[in-house]
Amino acid sequence: MALDKLIVRGAREHNLKNIDLEIPRDKLVVITGLSGSGKSSLAFDTIYAEGQRRYVESLSAYARQFLGLMEKPNVDQIEGLSPAISIDQKGSGRNPRSTVGTVTEVYDYLRLLYARIGQPHCPTCGEPITQQTATQIVDSIMEMPEGSRLLILAPIIKDRKGNHKSVFESLQKQGYVRVRVNGELHEVTEAPELDRYKMHTIEAVVDRIIVRQPREGDDGEMTGTDLTRLADSVETALKLGNGVVLVTDVSDPDHPRDRTYSEHFACVKCGTSLPEIEPRTFSFNSPHGACPN
Repeated sequence: MALDKLIVRGAREHNLKNIDLEIPRDKLVVITGLSGSGKSSLAFDTIYAEGQRRYVESLSAYARQFLGLMEKPNVDQIEGLSPAISIDQKGSGRNPRSTVGTVTEVYDYLRLLYARIGQPHCPTCGEPITQQTATQIVDSIMEMPEGSRLLILAPIIKDRKGNHKSVFESLQKQGYVRVRVNGELHEVTEAPELDRYKMHTIEAVVDRIIVRQPREGDDGEMTGTDLTRLADSVETALKLGNGVVLVTDVSDPDHPRDRTYSEHFACVKCGTSLPEIEPRTFSFNSPHGACPN
């Protein structure tokens, strides 16, 4: 079990007089006292020195040759210790752009970490932002429960005012038969009259499918969802929906469930676009990461 405190027993480094103490972990702790009372001896020469020594010992022999080995501090026991970072109170330089990250040299590692495994979120509404290819979308659809009845929809209008007659006319000319208007399905030729002063959402129905895993029938023929047709429908919906496709599960007609996919780094809820996440996105020395203000 992880300790919730740092336990020091018998610290005698420099002018420390065989002291015992417990320090809470994951807290901001201040060590204060008169000059020469042993603050630095405890913080730097005992706790940090032992944390650094243990960390270096855990590395390979090859890695250790590039790091300076620290002597074991004069202390009986330290428990609950993690690898430590020390920032000396003596400034190593007078660069006004220095930060805790650059001074401790963890800045570049954090940029790589955030860029490679970070999950971007929309700065406007907080929704996760993901990017998927048409193939990944098809794979995700085929992972849905067997027998799921789905609509493949292309979002055309999202929460915009207007009667949108030209949208229905355009979809009809392109050969689309059905549309979903404000959550309700209609024949495109029988689309409702919309109040031009209210918000409306319109999606084109690109295809209707039933999820069935491929299997060999009694006659030796392969049955199941036509993956080629599904892939074509997804690509068509992505093109028509400017990189966004909606997959609606209508297995329960009274409670349809939407799942949204995007091939761009864009929020599917509010449309906020982000550039592809790269290490330079987190660099304040790069125009790609610096604050625009």
